[in-house]
Amino acid sequence: MRFTYPGKRFWDTPAQRSVVMAPQGMAASSHPLATQAGVRILQDGGNAVDAAVAMVAVLTVVEPYSVAMGGDAFALLALEGGRKVAGLNASGRAPAAASIESYRAQGHATVPLTGAFSVTVPGALAGWAEALERHGTMGLDTVLQPAITYAEKGFPVSPVIAGEWAQAEKLLSRDEAAAATYLIDGKAPKAGQVFSNPDLARTYRRIADQGPELFYQGELAEAVAACVQAGGGLMTPEDLAAHVNQWVEPVALDYRGHTLLELPPNGQGITALEVLNILSGYDLAGLEPGGADYLHLLAEAIKIAFGDRDRYITDQIFSPVPVERLLSKDYGAACRQMIRPGQALEPGAAPPLNGDTVYLAVGDAQGNAASFISSIFTAFGSGLVVPGTGVLLHCRGRSFSLDPAHANRLEGGKRPMHTIIPGMLMKDGLLTAAFGVMGGDMQPQGHAQFLVNLLDFGLDLQAAMDAPRLRYMGGMSMYLEEGISQTATDSMAAWGHSVDQGPYPVNEVGGGQVVWRDQEQGMWLGASDRRKDGCAMGY
Repeated sequence: MRFTYPGKRFWDTPAQRSVVMAPQGMAASSHPLATQAGVRILQDGGNAVDAAVAMVAVLTVVEPYSVAMGGDAFALLALEGGRKVAGLNASGRAPAAASIESYRAQGHATVPLTGAFSVTVPGALAGWAEALERHGTMGLDTVLQPAITYAEKGFPVSPVIAGEWAQAEKLLSRDEAAAATYLIDGKAPKAGQVFSNPDLARTYRRIADQGPELFYQGELAEAVAACVQAGGGLMTPEDLAAHVNQWVEPVALDYRGHTLLELPPNGQGITALEVLNILSGYDLAGLEPGGADYLHLLAEAIKIAFGDRDRYITDQIFSPVPVERLLSKDYGAACRQMIRPGQALEPGAAPPLNGDTVYLAVGDAQGNAASFISSIFTAFGSGLVVPGTGVLLHCRGRSFSLDPAHANRLEGGKRPMHTIIPGMLMKDGLLTAAFGVMGGDMQPQGHAQFLVNLLDFGLDLQAAMDAPRLRYMGGMSMYLEEGISQTATDSMAAWGHSVDQGPYPVNEVGGGQVVWRDQEQGMWLGASDRRKDGCAMGY
């Protein structure tokens, strides 16, 4: 039986899991309970969009340091049997009263990473609800039930999540409501310890009964605004009521006979496309996978693309972004002229920020798929929990610049440059894969490396996800994950890259998920990153 996906394994170390295969549907996420919830929705007659929202809601309960309804969301939805793709931007805006002057008046030289001044309007819940309304078959009252059950009855905390949760104890302890909600006797829960969030369960029940309007125009909106204002922030109930989602046309790039789709700015999806546009001019398949020659080209392409990202990407309603020029063949060729064998370029980008995000992918029996990502930016976001609700607020405002000359400068009602990006792969006008790699600035780097592993080096889905990664850390610094050879590491250092091998207390190269549609046989394949607690499951 012939499969239409690459079939080789990773070059040195075999993938730790097999590719999952199933005839009807497939779901992949960073937590088994979320994946299971998605499969259950599919089995109950829901489609990929229904399953995706159920999964992300469960993740707000079981992986709370990464995602909350108090964050943002983006999605690429493959509809009509994978023939049409819709893009959803559910990122929120700065409070109307926000300005560079108002922040500087409070003594801020940059937007704070935590606290009330880091909070922008949360767009996630509105995005989940509108995705269901437009393209789902179920309502919030149905798809929120698994999340409500786990929040109410509790769940055992998984090992990776326990480790990352523990890193945020100091942040959570600063806010009374956050400590009461997410710490147990002042400590993060340990692996295997049962954790519940009854406040969040009650909030989800109210939203299931009354709809998302409760969060944006009702009693919850008042509570969110009051929480931010109590910390000195500028958000008002009117800011929440003014939130609207944006449905957008994806941005596309042809690469190795496939079409990669990303969302347009204010997200950084075009950064992944720019990296691949630069790499498309090299015969990567002729290079050693994981070898120094490949890693050098990859590092330089990422460095150039990040320089452009930090220079241009912003809310296009406020300032246009030269997307077509950055993705043109001529620009890719000009970038390649800058790259020298055996010589690292000087940096043109600001040091990246880490981030905490969940990405999930799901495909249904009709051949539709959802590439879905939701985030609170950094671990536990702003560190603020709306008292009595269990709702954690994100810190996405941190991405704004307080430089008045910068394209991404803080302005009232503006969306910041955004790190979270869902990916989708098409071939001959049909869906091939929904995929993503979470982790702040790692995301476009992860998208590019996953696709090179898949389409240039011919690895199978799981091996392409598991292969050791490079991460640009800012300046001349390149983090090389364990598993990259000492020979490659030594060469990179000799060529002028500042090689960083950690160790770090948490994973620095993100975690990915993918579902793949075998169009010839009508089957689904899935893979889930070894670096996370999750899994892919089908039926």
